[in-house]
Amino acid sequence: MQSMAGRFSAAIDGGSRGNPGPAAWGVAVLDDHGACIEEHAGLLGRATNNVAEYHALIQALELAQARRADEVVIQADAELIVRQIEGTYRVRHPDLKPLHARALTLIRGIPRFRIRHVPRAQNKAADRLVNQALDSAETPAEATAPPPALP
Repeated sequence: MQSMAGRFSAAIDGGSRGNPGPAAWGVAVLDDHGACIEEHAGLLGRATNNVAEYHALIQALELAQARRADEVVIQADAELIVRQIEGTYRVRHPDLKPLHARALTLIRGIPRFRIRHVPRAQNKAADRLVNQALDSAETPAEATAPPPALP
């Protein structure tokens, strides 16, 4: 029987404010009970929500690869991305084709891979990470800096 130490589970999300607009991705690494145990997020600059969703997937797959996971379970609320990875939907948009190809290349290196579509309400941890990243990009540096010392 194989050890479950090689299992990697994550909730992913990507989003943009405007489509396209400022975009970010988020990956919530989950324990066996679905609780978030590790958080990763990043900004993409200007992109569509679907591009951001693919970046989240690729980041999760790269984390799994770095950990040499032999079983990867991904949950996402982006039905388009899930169905494209499953092969149910074709990838038509030119911006998504290289991202889709990169994701499939990473997936081929994983012995057991599963991706599933979940309702947005079940993807709150990853959604929160995306919004935190986008909010941080909108906050001017002066607003986060400590006030100057008084003479």
